[in-house]
Amino acid sequence: MKSAAEMTPQELAEASAEAMWSTDHASQKLGMKLEHVAPGEARLSMTIADFMANGHGNCHGGYIFTLADSAFAFACNSYNQLTVAQQCSVSYINPGKIGDRLTAVAREVSRRGRSGIYDIRVVNQDNDHIAEFRGLSRSVKGTHVPD
Repeated sequence: MKSAAEMTPQELAEASAEAMWSTDHASQKLGMKLEHVAPGEARLSMTIADFMANGHGNCHGGYIFTLADSAFAFACNSYNQLTVAQQCSVSYINPGKIGDRLTAVAREVSRRGRSGIYDIRVVNQDNDHIAEFRGLSRSVKGTHVPD
């Protein structure tokens, strides 16, 4: 395996995602799929199962938040720097329905020093807009791939 210093930015993003995915049991157990990762961006998807229903019979907002949060995590950790959420917010636009395939697309808005801003759009299989999520990140000590 190459050292981090020998990798291209794309290789580093993929290696960082692979390292994170190997221990991300929450995303895996919910059936999420990591579809794409690149420096500052990520795309994850998940099918809404029966057990994710709220009292209205729609997808519980916490699962939509979790999908968006996972996309946020993979996007902001794509530079081989351990990075955590500092603050997050979500706006729900349309309900997710049981059986929907939701996709969260994260993109970096700003990254300066140890702080970053990421916007995550969640849509269903018909490209209906389900939610908007904004995450503020903070890098901490450590890397995913050894130097």
